[in-house]
Order: sequence, then C-alpha cells, then structure tokens
Amino acid sequence: MSTSSTTSPPAVLAWRDYDPAACALPGMFLGELALPGPLEGESERLWRLGARRVRLPATVDLASGGDDERAAAAVGALSLVRDLTARAVLVEWDLRLPPTPDGTWQVLSHLQPPRRIEGPAEAAEALRAWRQGHYLCKCLWRKGPGFVQIRDRRWGELRRFTADEPHYERAIERLAYGAPADSVPAAVLDDFRGEKLVLEAGPLAWWLPYRISRWLQEPMTI
Repeated sequence: MSTSSTTSPPAVLAWRDYDPAACALPGMFLGELALPGPLEGESERLWRLGARRVRLPATVDLASGGDDERAAAAVGALSLVRDLTARAVLVEWDLRLPPTPDGTWQVLSHLQPPRRIEGPAEAAEALRAWRQGHYLCKCLWRKGPGFVQIRDRRWGELRRFTADEPHYERAIERLAYGAPADSVPAAVLDDFRGEKLVLEAGPLAWWLPYRISRWLQEPMTI
C-alpha cells in the first residue's frame, strides 16, 4: 500500500442513485459523509454505504505550482475521483488548471469528467472533448502472475505497457496515492513519465491508471 501523506477530502455529499430525479426522492440523500481515511479505502467504504453519486465540495486545484499543501490536497481528491470512476460511480467535481495550455485535461481524461474546468482559455472546448470521449476502462492497469500491464486509450489508440520486473509493481504501489517523486527509482519514474502514466503536482508524483472494479465487457475484450 501507499505510504503517502496525502489525504482524501474531509467530506463529500453522496446519494444512492445516479439520476438527479431519483436522488430527489426521500431516503436517497446519504448526507455529508466524512472521509476519515485511510485514503485507499474510502471509495470502498462509500460504495458499501450505497453511494452511487458523489460530489466533492472543493475545486481540485492543479494551478497552485509548488505549494506542497495544495498539491497534497489535489492528489488526494484526484485519487478519490479515480477510485470512484473505477467503480462507475458518478462523481461531481470541479477542476482548476494552469492558464497556459499544457494538455493536463487529456492526461486526466480517463476520469469521470468534471462539471467545470477553470483556468485555460480553451477550458470549454477541453471539457466538451472530455465529456464526448469518456468511457470506463479508458486507462487501467491490472496485475497478473509476475507482471503488471497498463492498457491506455486516452490518445485514441490502444497503448500497452507491460513490465515483469518487481520494482515496477513496487513503484506503482508507492505512487498509487501520491508520493515524493524522488522516493521511487528515477529510471522507473522516467518510464512512467514517458508513457504519461503519472501526474506531478508540486513534489508529488501520482499514479494515473486505475484498477477496474466494474467491467463493462468481458475482461479479455478490454
């Protein structure tokens, strides 16, 4: 498991259904749910409580540069979005990006699309493309006997990355919920960077693909 110091958002709003009309019915609102941690167990706990629609109260801020505290908060929130996306939970969240276009939205495009993107001039266009192109299993990783494999369709075609060296799996576990970039082997991190499999926020590097929890098709076809 990750030993990251990042934490999940302090609380979220949650409902028992995806449909806003159904969510308005008595008994469908689960209320404001605290997320006491550990971070890697929060999506499972929300699922078991019946949450199928979850709203993050604060904007996920990736425009704060080297601010360590904000970077940790952003990585924690993105981890929750990623893990809930893997469960096909509807996540309502907002994203702030740097004003200079850098393609970050496409790196994140396997996640449930946000409600809003702030920052870059092309934010509306990026959000539209994200919504139109999103589907479950767009960028995932799986663990086999003696290997890990990433299957990535964020760029329009299937890209595969397979590694059978144990230190790659250890690095994924280390980065899963954010860790200092210098805490994993530099060569491994460079490989992940080259494939755009990590996002860096301040001093942290964060693992982007998710392990799928709900398959849309038979696993062999994904």
